[in-house]
Amino acid sequence: MAVAAAREADFSEVPVVDIAPLLAQDAAGTQRVAAQIRAAAELVGFFYIANHGVEATLLERTLDASRQFFALPEAERLELKVNRWHRGFVPTGQTVLVAGLKPDLKESFNFSVELASDDPDVIAGRPLAGPNQWPDLPGWRVTVQAYYDAIVGVGNHVLRGLALALDLSETHFTSLFRRHIARARLLHYPPQNGPLAGDQFGAARHADYGCITILWQDPLGGLEVQNHAGDWIAAPFLPGTFVVNLGDLMQRWTNDRFVSAKHRVINRSGRERYSIPVFYDPAFDTVIECLPTCQSPDNPARYPPISCGAWITGKYDSNYAYRKGAA
Repeated sequence: MAVAAAREADFSEVPVVDIAPLLAQDAAGTQRVAAQIRAAAELVGFFYIANHGVEATLLERTLDASRQFFALPEAERLELKVNRWHRGFVPTGQTVLVAGLKPDLKESFNFSVELASDDPDVIAGRPLAGPNQWPDLPGWRVTVQAYYDAIVGVGNHVLRGLALALDLSETHFTSLFRRHIARARLLHYPPQNGPLAGDQFGAARHADYGCITILWQDPLGGLEVQNHAGDWIAAPFLPGTFVVNLGDLMQRWTNDRFVSAKHRVINRSGRERYSIPVFYDPAFDTVIECLPTCQSPDNPARYPPISCGAWITGKYDSNYAYRKGAA
């Protein structure tokens, strides 16, 4: 098939897509963007987005907020230790992405959509639908919430492009994301001192669980994407861009047409590295099953349907020590 033939060419860099036409509602330009997204999604599973509309000053303030949090004494950070709704501080040593490797050398602060105490999902006790935890730092919550809201907005533009790339209605995905379960994560990677052994990574080789991830990373680098030949391709910081990658749910949704690429982080810089991903996924009960434009009599659906929420919580249960009862 055409996708398989295209992958034989492989890739040696992550492409950049200018999404300004999506923001401007430029019909002709939007079709060009959709074609570029289609090519990147089918071959690489990663692409940068430029001209996304998020102000650089907001990125700078959010990075400062992240540095401020991780500079707190560990005892203070542990007062906000991650709760059963996967919100709060996750210390180093909690994440094991590949069996047999050391836990990832990173720590994080997680937060998600802010829900009122009388929200139906909260009252029902739905997984992931619980309170955020916030440090007592002046203006901190306002800053990171503004970042979260901005990235959700960017995500909706990307979803429109993905829908058009799949010959679907432009609103096909956004209509399913109205009660999204986007999770944001402030990540801190300490310097990886000494020889870089093969069993220790900032983030070991993995694919993301969900639909799309929108990542801002600092200029130090360290993100690498594995191509189809098994080579590791650098995805360095590019000023004015976010990195977008597709996760396992999007690969299932598209019947393997779009790629959920393996990637990793190695902090070779000798300095503190920071990044801020937002994992943008649809409503908890959204059923992920093969899209009509991704199947045919010769290419039937390869995966059984599964709900978004069941898939995500299952992955958390498998990969986080705190969900196994470990300290």
